[in-house]
Amino acid sequence: MSEFKVLLVDDETDFVVPLSKRLRKRNLEVNSASSGQEALDFLSQSPCDVVVLDVKMPDMNGIETLRRIKEVAPLVEVIMLTGHANVEVAIEGMELGAFDYLMKPVDIDDLLYKLQDAYKKKSYRQTS
Repeated sequence: MSEFKVLLVDDETDFVVPLSKRLRKRNLEVNSASSGQEALDFLSQSPCDVVVLDVKMPDMNGIETLRRIKEVAPLVEVIMLTGHANVEVAIEGMELGAFDYLMKPVDIDDLLYKLQDAYKKKSYRQTS
């Protein structure tokens, strides 16, 4: 897999730290943010290809963060993650431009597959 940049956005460090390590072992450049605002601040300074975004976070939730990400970086693909099955939130996220939606705990191979697909879509849109 070619290297691309991923931003993990989740307030649960027990989830983010091991996932970051596993993705780095697969040659991805991984950064993390613990809040929606931190993610937006990061994206304003550094380009990123795919964001993995938790739905439930304090302060700014994942849907509002997605909305703002699409305003400042419309080509960035966003994969929504949640530990709570909620069809309405999934539909709203997709309507706002999320690439896909996965349930926690996420299988690393499933996430890698989604990350690769999201990156391919972003790359295609950039060259079109």
